[in-house]
Amino acid sequence: MSRTDTLTVQVGHDEPACPDVSHFELPAGGLDDEQRLSALDTMDAYLTSKRRYLLGYQATQEMGGSAFDLGRFMQHNINNLGDPFQSGGYKPNTKVVEHAVLDYYAALWHAKGPYDPADPESYWGYVLSMGSTEGNMYALWNARDYLSGKALIQQPTGPTGALRYVPAAPGPSEPGNPNAHRPVAFYSEDTHYSFAKAVHVLGVETFQAVGAEQYPDECPLVGPAGEPGEWPAEVPSRRGPSGHSSDGTGEIDVDALAVLVEFFAAKGHPIFVSLNLGSTFKGAHDDVRQVCERLLPIFERHGLIQGGAGLRRRFWIHVDGALGAGYAPFVRMAAADPARFGWSPDVSLPEFDFGITLPTREFGDVDMVSSIAMSGHKWPGAPWPCGIYMTKVKYQIAPPTQPEYIGAPDTTFAGSRNGFSPLILWDHLSRHSYQDQADRIRRSQELAAYLEHQLRALEQQKGIDLWPARTPGAITVRFRKPSPEVVAKWSLSSQDVLLVPGDESTRRSYVHVFLMSSVDRSKLDALLEDLGNDPVILAPALPQPA
Repeated sequence: MSRTDTLTVQVGHDEPACPDVSHFELPAGGLDDEQRLSALDTMDAYLTSKRRYLLGYQATQEMGGSAFDLGRFMQHNINNLGDPFQSGGYKPNTKVVEHAVLDYYAALWHAKGPYDPADPESYWGYVLSMGSTEGNMYALWNARDYLSGKALIQQPTGPTGALRYVPAAPGPSEPGNPNAHRPVAFYSEDTHYSFAKAVHVLGVETFQAVGAEQYPDECPLVGPAGEPGEWPAEVPSRRGPSGHSSDGTGEIDVDALAVLVEFFAAKGHPIFVSLNLGSTFKGAHDDVRQVCERLLPIFERHGLIQGGAGLRRRFWIHVDGALGAGYAPFVRMAAADPARFGWSPDVSLPEFDFGITLPTREFGDVDMVSSIAMSGHKWPGAPWPCGIYMTKVKYQIAPPTQPEYIGAPDTTFAGSRNGFSPLILWDHLSRHSYQDQADRIRRSQELAAYLEHQLRALEQQKGIDLWPARTPGAITVRFRKPSPEVVAKWSLSSQDVLLVPGDESTRRSYVHVFLMSSVDRSKLDALLEDLGNDPVILAPALPQPA
């Protein structure tokens, strides 16, 4: 049997198999129109089929007819080169649309807008050409240089409005403190894999790396029997019924985070913390306000809050809202005013944005969140990866170079940026009112509750173990991994966990379903039917320890 035949069997006889590369080989003489269109038709048939069955990833398949209205722009080479708030030399751009999209999310995330380069509290941001991986990398880069004392961008001055760059003023705790410009990064074990990659690419030191090198026998976390702990790779997540985080709900363990941050703040390190809003596998929402309330006294106690002209703070809290930053505001709106939105959410998601301010004894109210990243292709929906990065003017770092020929400051991560993405996001936002957005997330949460309920009913009906679980407020449901055929058909994402770390006998293989706005009950019922007839699911699960 050929490789293509095998794939056909795996995905089902009524679906096109994954096309072979031979369909798309490019000879030196090119292809005639019949060959070219045949190849494109092959890919279209495959993608249409897989779109119909996609359930396992944070990707909305509902484009809302944007292809019909926006297809006209495909004839343009649109490039939003350089800073989004200066047109630059490349005039075929959509920066004015990008500006409108950023204003929308600034209002949604309680940032001060519109953008004003003369106001340090004003927001600044841009539309990403990648997803939130780019936003997270930019946040790490921005925070690394800010906390390391690199030069800041200050407001434009002079007749040409040229940007000038201001080095950090030395803080009062820096004399005699070798760690004053050595920031340490913290993120939980449920954080997206891109963070582990980003800290290596950018040379950002994690608490585990610094702890193992500088303080190998001083980890403040203790083991279950009270013994001295080893430095974990990431901040632990909350524990589940097994007593370990593997079967927990996925939120960061705030107590463990506070203990770790206290240790490094006392050693004089600046602190970078990344929190999740809709984590990758469990869809968990870290309680950003609770984290801020726990950490602010630590920052204040160890001199990480600076005040006065020219002095910058020595902490940075970033929110990876790749999924959740797109819908959490509307859940919170509905919870605050159920009569207006016709819905009272079972779980009101935590406050997470630039609106979080907390009082201090010496410095008055302190704004806590420094940056947010969101993916545009996840909750809003886009035909390709894109997203939003947002911070404040007072945190902007001078770019390493200033190429004059682009005609705009090189303040973004990429040089050339996709000018089509702002149009896609603008079109989505223009089609959906706040009420529409609240209705979308309400339907998704109702479907998540429905799927969890039906999985439990299937367990009882068939006498099988499915291990269904849903984190409160999440739009994802996880359950026991079915056969490769079912996984392939529904594009399910899988993850193995050890209920007891280091004990292979406690291994469980899970998959999950994300209830995006393009999912309906008929898809879920078809999945449930497949699970009810799947030989892997019908077979007894491996015995689990008590």
